[in-house]
Amino acid sequence: MSAAAKPTVWWVRRDFRLADNPALGAAAADGAPVLPLFVLDPVLLASAGEARRAWLFAALHQLDADLREGGGPGLSVAQGRPAEVLSRVAREAEADTVHIAADFGPYGRRRDDAVREALAEADVELTATGSPYAVAPGSLMNKSGTPFQVFTPFHRAWQERGVHGPAPAVDPAKVTWLQATDRHELEEADPDLLERAGERAAHEAWETWRHQDSEGLTDYHRLHDFPGPDATSHLSVALRWGHLHPRTLLADLSAHTGAGAAALARQLAWRDFFADVLLHRPDAVTQPIRSEFTGLPSDEPRDNPEAAARLQAWQQGRTGYPLVDAGMRQLRAEGWMHNRVRMVVASFLIKDLHLGWWEGAAWFMRHLRDGDIAQNQLNWQWVAGCGTDASPYFRIFNPLTQSSKFDADGTYIRRYVPELADVPLKHLHEPWSAPGGPPAGYPGPIVDHATERKESLDRYELIKR
Repeated sequence: MSAAAKPTVWWVRRDFRLADNPALGAAAADGAPVLPLFVLDPVLLASAGEARRAWLFAALHQLDADLREGGGPGLSVAQGRPAEVLSRVAREAEADTVHIAADFGPYGRRRDDAVREALAEADVELTATGSPYAVAPGSLMNKSGTPFQVFTPFHRAWQERGVHGPAPAVDPAKVTWLQATDRHELEEADPDLLERAGERAAHEAWETWRHQDSEGLTDYHRLHDFPGPDATSHLSVALRWGHLHPRTLLADLSAHTGAGAAALARQLAWRDFFADVLLHRPDAVTQPIRSEFTGLPSDEPRDNPEAAARLQAWQQGRTGYPLVDAGMRQLRAEGWMHNRVRMVVASFLIKDLHLGWWEGAAWFMRHLRDGDIAQNQLNWQWVAGCGTDASPYFRIFNPLTQSSKFDADGTYIRRYVPELADVPLKHLHEPWSAPGGPPAGYPGPIVDHATERKESLDRYELIKR
């Protein structure tokens, strides 16, 4: 066997697809036999909530099926510390290269450094080709040669740089596939998720939404803030798991010239921006980017029974504010929440309940199928006012105004809060105002927004001095 044709390992992480996958293309180059491998990393499994774990196993089953279509043995799955697993698998396969898409997250970079060091001892190279982003983190700098701190100039540079076209798809029938000697048996996947996870389902959903006559791409700029029609793309899960690459989406969007396409491309740029910020500020996983916010007083639920009760009410969707409760219940039911509502529930936790942004960020990461550390932590910091390009501290969402403006007919609220199904619209956003108060089984408001808004502003004044 020639050196060029020695076996390679394709280590799957956040690229559950065969199309537009430079790492897989590099692994299969020159006709090299490829061993596709996913490692069940105990560190990541421990931090994955039920929703993300369930999607993971559905995605693994689907990728395995896609690989088997070419007549190969499918996806090899191993469990253990990645440095140990990759060293063993590469040695057993007599591979000289492990191919990956680069990971720019704090844990991912540490893990890959450890894997690279372990492989080097066996003369095996860890090669990174491509990334999960349209423009890889670290690629763009401002005119002074430092990382961007504000989205708008980043977006301008992102547009000027442009994005490469999609990488060629790999035909599984033309690859010689290998399998690991010791393969971990996958647990069964949720049948409902099996129909929705994976590359094929993501492409079909994207094509359907992109071309539909209403509440699709054409209307995205106009309707994406309104949770009732649910007119968003729902691409976040597919992007999180790499069923689709943003390059593919941007290439498809190039055929559309409307405001909807521009608005969606801008959201992809935000995704790249937050990944870039976290690359340069890995401490932002737990610490505010604006250091003065370390002195902002917040209530600690571990030491304060009232704060603990408020946190629990927020988590369970029982705050008495219908839009907040609808969002929190959607999160538990679907592992997803509408983007506008994410901002509303986050503002409510931080600025009405005076709890730390990290409490909400942890809850979201526990329950979101699209949970992504850069997007999650930095969006929470944006709402809290302590992040890069953050929302001003004095921007405090009024949950009643947001409810009446963005769910004016109550479609979203009634969908997720059945206790309010029969409440007349004139009382729906403030059910405590109905004759006799809120319906049986639904709580009154746990706080008064006007009072807590003033309290929040008073606390922010302490760190401005």
